[in-house]
Amino acid sequence: MDEIRDSFRSSVGGWLGGTLAGWGTILIGIGGFALLVAAAGDWGAWPLLLTAAALLIVVLKWLQSMAAKYELTDERLIVRRGIFLKSIDEIELYRIKDVRMSFTLLNQLTGIGTIALTTSDETTRTGDLSMRDLPRAHARREELRRLVDSARRKRGVREIDMVHEDL
Repeated sequence: MDEIRDSFRSSVGGWLGGTLAGWGTILIGIGGFALLVAAAGDWGAWPLLLTAAALLIVVLKWLQSMAAKYELTDERLIVRRGIFLKSIDEIELYRIKDVRMSFTLLNQLTGIGTIALTTSDETTRTGDLSMRDLPRAHARREELRRLVDSARRKRGVREIDMVHEDL
């Protein structure tokens, strides 16, 4: 088996600090806890419910990040999915056609981003592979692009775009 060059998952901490949904979750949790401590009797069960909702969101996001692990070798991207029912997909790097990265202003401040891959692999026949909330996304994207180029040169693979123009 190939040597693993990089192994990564989505970042729950990055999501909390780098997205509006994460900030909202933090504010809900802090607000609920503050109300619970300050004036629990006046608000009834609402502070406890707010805090529990924030904790539930964080736990669900953590489970989501634990359910997908990405491993990068010189020749393939290995996608391991699942917690109880596991699956392993391998995308040959020479089959990757496009590597895109997107991020918001908050994502940039926390160093996370989304990397989307367009490939000719069966793994992505239903749509692009989107890896969300990745730490060091920019550096990972550059490394992935370099490895894709190297894998294509090694196999002698070239991509030809066919354009049909009606005259």
